[in-house]
Amino acid sequence: MAGNSQRRGAVRKGGKKATVGSGGQRRRGLEGKGPTPKAVDREYHPAHKRAKSTAKRASATGTHRAAGAGRSQRRAKGSSEIVAGRNSVVEALRAGVPVSTMYVATRIDSDDRVREALKLASERGLAVLEAPRGELDRLTDGAVHQGLALQVPPYEYADPKDLIDPESPGIPLVVALDGITDPRNLGAIVRSIAAFGGHGVVVPERRSVGMTASAWKTSAGAAARIPVAKASNLTRTLEDFKKAGFFVLGLDMDGDVELPDLTLASEPLVVVTGSEGKGLSRLVRETCDQIVAIPMSSAVESLNAGLATGVALYEIARQRRA
Repeated sequence: MAGNSQRRGAVRKGGKKATVGSGGQRRRGLEGKGPTPKAVDREYHPAHKRAKSTAKRASATGTHRAAGAGRSQRRAKGSSEIVAGRNSVVEALRAGVPVSTMYVATRIDSDDRVREALKLASERGLAVLEAPRGELDRLTDGAVHQGLALQVPPYEYADPKDLIDPESPGIPLVVALDGITDPRNLGAIVRSIAAFGGHGVVVPERRSVGMTASAWKTSAGAAARIPVAKASNLTRTLEDFKKAGFFVLGLDMDGDVELPDLTLASEPLVVVTGSEGKGLSRLVRETCDQIVAIPMSSAVESLNAGLATGVALYEIARQRRA
């Protein structure tokens, strides 16, 4: 072709003849550089920029999730409780509920309850802070506070193992709660344990009542002397007590024996109380060495959990004294 002949006859600058093709120069220039990088690995390619942006967003999301997880773990360890309202505040202070701070509304209309609350707080050396109404509304989550509120610090639970070898004298006597959700029942049981020579209470971590200000008030001060332990798994904790030489007694209407015929009162005991509606859970019931019933009139279907525990503890204490 005319074009090719012209190319063959062309002379480069410097007097050298041009040759057809690169003569392998381009191929030699690529030797040792490896395969072509992917688009996402090329710094100035749009795919690389998109991937970098996506990774940055994912990293930020992961950080926020990790921070949220940390907050939930801190809440699981226990959070402070707010007691709101003039009557509730005065009753909590009278009962000796542990308090970190008392909040009083700015320009509060004083009455006998306010004056008594301030007096009790002063006698106990509590921190008293004045706060605007809006701040009290936020602090109490919109509850009717009437210008008074208390901040109760998280309760410090004992370890169930601490109750296996209690420091106080007497044959070990522990109560375990299975599905009890009313804090007043817990407070009443703590009070009964203190009255009849018991050594502590075990509550499960989940689906169970905790040691709130209401439970503390119902205990009438006994919570200051009786430890409450928290178990991650109630059935496993009961088995640990059995390995340590305890007998586990479950309270239930359909018992193996009635309470006056109990023969294990002089042994180290764990008395398990179930909820009033569902009773003992299956696994807990199977773990018990004996199921004990409280004889009642046919006109009464069941007893309140706190009352039933108190009756059982009284009978155990009576037999131990005898």
